[in-house]
Amino acid sequence: MRKLLFILPLVTLALMAGFFAWSLTSGRDPASIGSVVVGRPAPKLDLPALREGEPALTDALLKTGKPVLVNFFASWCTPCLAEHPLFTRLAEREQATIIGLAWKNKRADALPWLKRLGDPFKYAGLDLEGRAGLDWGLSGVPETYLVDGQGVVRLHFRGPITERDLTDRILPALKGAK
Repeated sequence: MRKLLFILPLVTLALMAGFFAWSLTSGRDPASIGSVVVGRPAPKLDLPALREGEPALTDALLKTGKPVLVNFFASWCTPCLAEHPLFTRLAEREQATIIGLAWKNKRADALPWLKRLGDPFKYAGLDLEGRAGLDWGLSGVPETYLVDGQGVVRLHFRGPITERDLTDRILPALKGAK
């Protein structure tokens, strides 16, 4: 009986180590986790504008008959910096409508960041408290959602958008959602 009490914690530890090793080497992509908003109407959008003098962001921006990309970003987010040129290119070359939501970011930090890097957002909002992010199922920044012209979320990207995401998924989805 004493041997069993001594061996049981070691067996438990070995099983846990095996599980963690399997999960690290199984090739599962954390970004492949499903999204509760895909296939459903986009969550409510009711945020103050990031740029002063512009109107607040509302649900009407998501139901224009044209697809919209909604990008949660922050000036303190390094991966956001990496994906930013792709959004700039999307806005310039494809005339994509992109809504930027500064998540848990101060206006005084987000505006200079956009001024320095270029501002690809047709509309930009301020989600200072992170409530909109919660409604959208955000797990962190950057995250991007493709909303079709009827206001239904069609794609959700966790993490920074890559060139491959752009060519293989976003551009075809934008064309298909028109």
